[in-house]
Order: sequence, then structure tokens, then C-alpha cells
Amino acid sequence: MPPLAIRAYTATSAVGRGREALATALRESRSGLRRNDFGTSALDCWIGRVDGLEDLPLPERFSRWDSRNNRLAWLALNQDGIPEAIAALVERHGADRIAVVLGTSTSSIGATEDAYANLEDGAFPATLARADVHTPHSLGEFIQQATGLRGPAVTVATACSSSAKVFAQAARLIAAGLADAALVGGVDTLCGSVLFGFNSLQLVAAEPCRPFDADRTGLSLGEAGGFAVLERAQPGDAGLQLRGYGESSDAHHMSSPHPDGLGAQLAMRDALARAGVEAGDIGYLNLHGTATPANDSIEAAAVAGLFPDSLHASSTKGWTGHTLGAAGIVESVIALIALEHGELPGTLNSHAPDAACGPQIRFHPQRTQIAFAMNNSFGFGGNNCSLVFGRA
Repeated sequence: MPPLAIRAYTATSAVGRGREALATALRESRSGLRRNDFGTSALDCWIGRVDGLEDLPLPERFSRWDSRNNRLAWLALNQDGIPEAIAALVERHGADRIAVVLGTSTSSIGATEDAYANLEDGAFPATLARADVHTPHSLGEFIQQATGLRGPAVTVATACSSSAKVFAQAARLIAAGLADAALVGGVDTLCGSVLFGFNSLQLVAAEPCRPFDADRTGLSLGEAGGFAVLERAQPGDAGLQLRGYGESSDAHHMSSPHPDGLGAQLAMRDALARAGVEAGDIGYLNLHGTATPANDSIEAAAVAGLFPDSLHASSTKGWTGHTLGAAGIVESVIALIALEHGELPGTLNSHAPDAACGPQIRFHPQRTQIAFAMNNSFGFGGNNCSLVFGRA
């Protein structure tokens, strides 16, 4: 595929606001996980919570979209030069030619939960009787209004691969001539549906998650938001680029991956082929690595069957928790940090590798310059996405 230049990128998560906070936490092996203190939930687990959202209402002109999810979206949007990068795109192409493609799994469902919990004579209370937040497209609509962009606006909701698939969707829109550039990203926030839903699947650990560890017991849920600004690469460009994407839908089971990792391998092979690189060219792979028993062993086997021993692959959910629909953008940002600075993270909290792990799965960080980085994001229902990033 023709490369897409990444003009700006950012992520805000439990470890802090913006890219530098994330890079510093990775470098210092400092986790953002803490014991569950969200809402009135009594679940015994650890979460990755973004501090301060309760005290950050949206500006008055956007009050109709106010929700925890859109507050985090606004906070994340205003980091690392994203507004300035958007303004530059508008100057070059016009607002009508810039797409908005965002991923989320729950959108503003937390506000909907609050509305039902506080019914007044069978109706939503006046403060929550706002249709704009009770829709899966709340995030996409809010960001389009907040940025003034008027190109195609799409909200992708494919569970935990959502904000990885936005890169693929944006690439297709640009290749089809429907846009010249795109703002991509994703936001998901903690809510009762997330905490109790994953707990009902017996996937939530009572301790900080330990991806790929032989004694792992489950995942830690988190919240995060992130964005990237994409544009057709121009001759003479220097900097980071999206080089390829791969998608698959193995449809094996609603919540379990194919036992042989067929969907995962298809997505990874497709991304490599579209990028025009070999598996041995990838220096760092950010794994989906949720710390659930089945998913980690299947992904490890898929990676071992495709990549040479020299690959440095790790899961970074020990820092942020599993941020669901925001995992794709957050972990793409981590892959881009590795590519830009040569700082390849390990796998926090993990000590004894599962028997399925090949030498590719690394628990300790490494400093080395790499030419290509990759990110895996796999969602319920077999919605898989892999991305390849490189430098001009």
C-alpha cells in the first residue's frame, strides 16, 4: 500500500496524559494499575483508571455530549500537538477532505447506565435526557463537532480491535479518493457494563495482570484515549509512517480465538504483505497479550509459527490495563515510541513464561534501533487487526 505519514500521535491512559508520560512509564517500568476504586463496584480486581475525569466537564459549547468517555476524548485530543496538526491539514486540504475514524467498544454507555439507575417516573432525568450520548456513534459525532472536520465520520466498534482497525479504514478512505487525510483514534472508559461483563466471563484477575506468565489468572481492565493524524506521504517526507494493515475475521467463537490462531496469523501475514516486508524485518511487536489463559497461549503459538527468534515481542497491558476499544491506538502509540526512540518495552509483572511462549516473547526491555514495528489487536468474534509501522 502507499505509505501514510503520521503527522502527530498521542495517548492518555492510567500512566498519565500524553505520549511522554507513557514513554516515561514504560522506561521506568511504572504501572498505572491500582486496586478497583471505580464507582460503587465491589469487584476485587485491579484497574487502569485515568485520574481527574470527574472534574473535567466538557466546555459549555459541547455540553450535550458530556460523558466520561467524551471527557477522556477531549483530554486526549488536546495533547502532543494534535490540534495544531489538524489545523495544518485543514489549511492544506480543507475540512471537507479530512475523515474522522474512531474506535470504541462501549462509547458513552456509562452515561446510559447512570440514566437508567436514576429514572424519574420511568424517564431519564433531565441532566441525562440527551440522545447524543446514548448512541455508539457518540464519540465520532462529538470529535467531528469538536474539531470542525467535515469529511467522512465513522465509528468502528469491533470490540478490542476497534482502534487498530481505524487505521485500515482510514487507509481505504484515502486510497478510494474519499479523503486526503484522517484523524484516527479510539476512546473507551470504565463503566459497570465493562467491569461486570468481563467478570461474568470469568476473565478478570484479582491481581495485576501478568501477560504470558505461566501462572496468569486473567486481565486487568483499563481506560484510555488516543489519536493519530494521517496523511498521504509526500516525496521527501521524513518521519513515521503506516506501512501496512492486515485484518481477518475467524468467527470461531463469540469470545474465544481460533485454537490454532488462524485468524491471528492471517491478520499478521496480511499486514506484512501489504507493507512489503518480511517477518524478519519486524524489530518490535506489541502483542494483544491480555493475560487470559487461552488468548495468550494461542497468540504466542501464532507468533512463534511466523516470526524468527530475533523478534522482540511483548504485552504492555501491565502498564495500562486492557483498554478495550482504545487498546489498538494506545498500543500503536507504544509501537511508534519503540520505533522512534529504540526503546522496546518488556512485559510488566510477568516472570515465568508460559510453555507456549517462544523466544520472541520478552519480559525484559531492550534498547536498540529498529526499522519496523508492529501492533496486534484482537477482538471478540474473531475481529483481528495487525498494523505495521516504519520510517520514511
